[in-house]
Amino acid sequence: MKLVNRTQNSELAGDLEIAETFMSRSIGLLGRANLPTGHALWIQGSRLVSCNSIHTMFMRFAIDAVFVDQKLIVRKVCHNLGPWRMTWPVVGANSVFELPAGTLNRGKTQIGDQLHVGD
Repeated sequence: MKLVNRTQNSELAGDLEIAETFMSRSIGLLGRANLPTGHALWIQGSRLVSCNSIHTMFMRFAIDAVFVDQKLIVRKVCHNLGPWRMTWPVVGANSVFELPAGTLNRGKTQIGDQLHVGD
């Protein structure tokens, strides 16, 4: 699956992995050496449990993170979030996309943009 920023008409990731189970959401990117360019991890929220905050404890590389609501509208953008960091909870966010550091600058992603997941 692909992750596209429809507002900016840019592809953010051509290879999107989805973490939707408790275990896959808990593990996230932990244990990986890197996140290759063109890849992303979508940590999905549900009606009962949202993903409105993340941490990079025990990670070995920096990431970009974009928090979105249930309609995939961008609520917050975090650039170059290094290892051993945490984000504050993002009001209205339901899930988060984690991407290689620098991806969101290249795609010019900003608050209010409409994202799309598809083939």
